[in-house]
Amino acid sequence: MADPRASIKIPRALYQRVQDAVRDSGFSSPTEFIVFVLRDLMAERGANGSDALTRDEVHAVRARLKSLGYLPVSHDDRPRRGAEEV
Repeated sequence: MADPRASIKIPRALYQRVQDAVRDSGFSSPTEFIVFVLRDLMAERGANGSDALTRDEVHAVRARLKSLGYLPVSHDDRPRRGAEEV
């Protein structure tokens, strides 16, 4: 019988941050925490009645992941010099 679990590779730095978050959270392991977060995210998507993310939702998720350091900030995402001076 096949194992009902699958492995997912994530950056080591992210895994270390998850380990730090788990330490005082009540979760027993990084895996338990990650499964909880993914289930919560998937349930939230299902509650909207659609599995597809809108363009705005994708943008919001990417912006949040970048602000948390999980995704690199591209040149297009950085504020342009003098852009706020208008």
